[in-house]
Amino acid sequence: MVSPSAEILWTPGPEQLQRSRLVHYQRWLAETMGIVTHNYAELWRWSIQDLDAFWQSIWSFFDVQADGAREPALGQRSMPGAQWFPNARLNFAEHVFRNRPSDQPAVIARSEDVPLQTLSWAELEHATAAVAATLRSWGVGPGDRVASYMPNRPETVIAFLACASIGAIWSSCAPDMGAPVILDRLRQIEPKVLFAVDSYSYNGKPHDRLTVVDQLLAELPSVERVVQVAGPLASLRRPVHWRDHCHWESVVGNDAAPRYERLPFSHPLWVLYSSGTTGLPKAMVHGHGGILLTHLKEMVLQNDLRPGDRLLFLGSTGWTVWNLLVGALVTGASIVLYDGHPSWPDGDALWRFIDEQEVAVFGTGAAVLMANKKDKLRPRDYAPFKKLRSILSTGSPLSVDVFEWVYRDVKPDVWLASVSGGTDIASCFVACASTLPVHAGEIQCPELGVAAYAFNEAGQAVIDEVGELVITQPMPSMPLYFWNDPDGRRYRESYFEMYPDVWRHGDWIRFTSYGSSVIYGRSDSTINRFGIRIGTAEIYRVVEELPEVRDSLVVDLEYLGRPSFMPLFVVLQPAGVLGQALIERILQQIRTKASGRHVPDAVVQVSEIPRTLTGKKMEVPIRKLLLGAEPGKVASPDAMQNPSSLDFFIKYAKTLDIPRSS
Repeated sequence: MVSPSAEILWTPGPEQLQRSRLVHYQRWLAETMGIVTHNYAELWRWSIQDLDAFWQSIWSFFDVQADGAREPALGQRSMPGAQWFPNARLNFAEHVFRNRPSDQPAVIARSEDVPLQTLSWAELEHATAAVAATLRSWGVGPGDRVASYMPNRPETVIAFLACASIGAIWSSCAPDMGAPVILDRLRQIEPKVLFAVDSYSYNGKPHDRLTVVDQLLAELPSVERVVQVAGPLASLRRPVHWRDHCHWESVVGNDAAPRYERLPFSHPLWVLYSSGTTGLPKAMVHGHGGILLTHLKEMVLQNDLRPGDRLLFLGSTGWTVWNLLVGALVTGASIVLYDGHPSWPDGDALWRFIDEQEVAVFGTGAAVLMANKKDKLRPRDYAPFKKLRSILSTGSPLSVDVFEWVYRDVKPDVWLASVSGGTDIASCFVACASTLPVHAGEIQCPELGVAAYAFNEAGQAVIDEVGELVITQPMPSMPLYFWNDPDGRRYRESYFEMYPDVWRHGDWIRFTSYGSSVIYGRSDSTINRFGIRIGTAEIYRVVEELPEVRDSLVVDLEYLGRPSFMPLFVVLQPAGVLGQALIERILQQIRTKASGRHVPDAVVQVSEIPRTLTGKKMEVPIRKLLLGAEPGKVASPDAMQNPSSLDFFIKYAKTLDIPRSS
């Protein structure tokens, strides 16, 4: 467990504080509303104690444009079922093109198969208006669903903004997803239009998608129009048999004036999905207003994103960080799209690109930083990063040694912010603030307006103890509802079964006495041995400190009438061999740095750790598999990054003396 007195690695300097948007907001609060706060902790307490005043202040500070009355901020406070700004009408896309800087691009796009692209704000708005006009001519209007099967490229951003401008509901799937996974998502919402790429490149290889789209159309009778976007294989002049399809160039080719439909605050903006590795994905619906206010607050006040800054958030179009990246356009910042493998054509390619494109804020999954550390990269040797101000890390806990690697080998004065949220809220619960120090291995603070606590089993908030991450007050970006969940049963079961009227997110978290926090992994994969609970992240943190270990996965196989058996699976560095000496070092590392009661019963070398499409370790499915469940019932290969990794665990399960389930 990380000590409450963890080493301070970064402290904001006078210039950072002077330019901090959070400091500007605090001054504005004092001058206009008489709310005086002397530090972040005081500001956070006010923000959750007076939700109405806080969210009204966000509305005013960012000068949100809307029709109707902005009062009350919270018409109904219940969870679930909170009603935000019930009398206001606005449009998310309208705010993207408001107050845009004239001297900076809107979108910079890097792809493996085309030259660098740059779109000005005027070009982005013109293309958005053109696509919106085409959609309107096809009869697409507010409430209709539009789906995307495209990579992280400008056409995807344009198509989304066009949908938002007319009130159509957006839904995005990444092109590395297989047809069954996509159909599990899109069949639920019955899209009217599909934007699809015919091919894409990843890690230097082209991937044909024609057949996959054929499969989608065969199972999606609701689709009336298909827009084909050309990829690297389009030049082969292959026949395309998609029904009712046209080319992107014809959709974006008209000269239409921008037009934005102002819609109810809670009108659906997009549908996001849970991972779907073990069942039908939850289709989470978020609203125009809730996402607008939350992304303004998060990107500006928490992440200190400024007009003219360049933000690169590494992630596929099937991960919610893509939505956060595109949402950053409402701040006046430029967004940088990175379509492809971060280590193609070499391990330093991403860092060189960040430096060349003068990225100010770089976001990524923690696994990327961890892999770079394991590969012993030293970006500071070839990239000065003059504009890089902060690095955001999400997706999984960031270990102390990776914190130290960033400050030693990337940039000594960068603001490294570990953040944690979820697809469920399309934002963060606990994140960062430019006025606070960075402690090694810790997340700086709960976000403003987010009443986040650690609850023990009795439902009491605890400090310096690991507990369930809960939210005790509503947030504007909580899902409006799940699609095809008319009575809200699945919604309530997902978040509100453990604690009445309190959102339980399913993560173990510990808050320190000074407000920072540490995530310890999913609470449904917690290991409870000899009456002592421990989060799996605590084991990963110490095991993956070892230079020989690239990745790891631990599960506890408890079953009735037999002692528990806890294997640890490790991926070693290339050509690494798991000898007895290394096993002893791994066990000693866990025994001395994590817990003497949670030393694994076996250490097993594997080539890969099974991961979801968004890079999360598949602890619960592997545990079920090893306890005897049928492979097809615990994990869908199409919902995985590396489905072949399951083969080892299927074979390993047969070696265990565990009663097999039917």
